Amino acid sequence: MANSKRNSGHNEKAAPFRINGTVVQPGTRVKVELPLAQLYTQTPLNVPIHVIHGRHPGPVLMVSAAIHGDELNGVEIIRRLLRHSSLKRLNGTLLAVPVVNVFGFIHKTRYLPDRRDLNRCFPGSETGSLGARMAWQFKTQVLDRATHAVDLHTGAIHRANLPQIRADLSNPATAEMANAFGVPVVINSVLGEGTLREVAEAQGIPVITYEAGEALRFEEACIRAGVKGVLNIMHHLNMTGPRKTRSPLEPHIARSSSWVRAERDGVFLPTVALGARVRRGQLIGRISSPFGGEDVAIESPCAGILVGRNNLPLVNEGEALYHIARFEEVGEVEQNLEVFTSDIERGPSTAGEPPIV
Repeated sequence: MANSKRNSGHNEKAAPFRINGTVVQPGTRVKVELPLAQLYTQTPLNVPIHVIHGRHPGPVLMVSAAIHGDELNGVEIIRRLLRHSSLKRLNGTLLAVPVVNVFGFIHKTRYLPDRRDLNRCFPGSETGSLGARMAWQFKTQVLDRATHAVDLHTGAIHRANLPQIRADLSNPATAEMANAFGVPVVINSVLGEGTLREVAEAQGIPVITYEAGEALRFEEACIRAGVKGVLNIMHHLNMTGPRKTRSPLEPHIARSSSWVRAERDGVFLPTVALGARVRRGQLIGRISSPFGGEDVAIESPCAGILVGRNNLPLVNEGEALYHIARFEEVGEVEQNLEVFTSDIERGPSTAGEPPIV
């Protein structure tokens, strides 16, 4: 799909784009209010869809954030993306959705009011639960209009993720997008039941998930990497002009990963940072008791790179502490991560935005 789009001629004028009953003319941008739900006070909750429709035909890229309402980095990524100068010369159409789960966003929570996870409710139904109805409306009115998609996420509350792409690499078009995004770590991830990714891939829409940072936090490096990554995808799909920055590094693919869980309750004392290289059997933390007694050592079950970490010191038995991704060439991944981190932290911010500190 991506290759056919890249080879399309750009002398042809695009046709008007239609979404949720709104007609968007070529070379214009419109904010469409999609009514997804309402509060019990009968106050309507609309989801704004920013539609930037280029003058010339091309792919329809959907970029969505906050399908989990407390995952905020993606909201800022889309805000900066919408201000970027490259959108003035767009081929195709960008559908930017800063906040999908408006309920969760308002209440600073991952979930819907009935405690359902919206990203487990797809494809949804017109007559099901609140989550099913919201998922159905979003799928039929927005997702079904896209040819490609990028879904922006963070780790859960108190859990941070290293910037990474998760994708089903068995789809060649999806694998191309994962490579083009430009972060060093790509995890070949199964399609979870009821997720936006599963439904999109099932109907031929290549989709990748960008995971970076922690819920309820803005993290400048994660945001910069996300904006740069989406722009890389748009360049890969031939939606924007010549690249102004160097080509992204070739990513390293993790075919498997392991979770390290707490063997007892207590106070978690990590000894390795997010992104660190770990060896099999290496001491990576301890669990102690606030009331005294011996510590329990936490050792890495495998060699790899730390791509996720619990940031909350108080843990219960069985709780996830670390997420370790396995690679064939761990040393190369470590070196590329250092280069990537340095470039993101020292490089200029996109769209001239002052950094969040």
